[in-house]
Amino acid sequence: QVQLVESGGGLVQAGGSLRLSCAASGRTFSSYVMGWFRQAPGKEREFVVTISWSVGNTYYADSVKGRFAISRDNAKNTVYLQMNSLKPEDTAVYYCAAAARLRAGVRDVNYWGQGTQVTVSS
Repeated sequence: QVQLVESGGGLVQAGGSLRLSCAASGRTFSSYVMGWFRQAPGKEREFVVTISWSVGNTYYADSVKGRFAISRDNAKNTVYLQMNSLKPEDTAVYYCAAAARLRAGVRDVNYWGQGTQVTVSS
């Protein structure tokens, strides 16, 4: 079993920044790829970014490339999502995820965090 606990969401103006954190625990969490998905009201949950624990390979959705950056601290078992130049369309609940592969879809996710709200005002 893997447990994922997110923090860091909130309200920010367009053009601003936020950093999300996801603390992972459990016996086998390091065998998964970690990442973030998001779900806006009335829309399906969508992929944002993933990172591998070992070598730090990353994969980003086109919509966030150049604005978002994922990183991990292996010593703290924590993954971070730095979100810059935020837009109103980034408003969503952001979910930390432990997935089976780097180019993950929703069906590739084995474990989900509880979600944290990010709201970007115009």
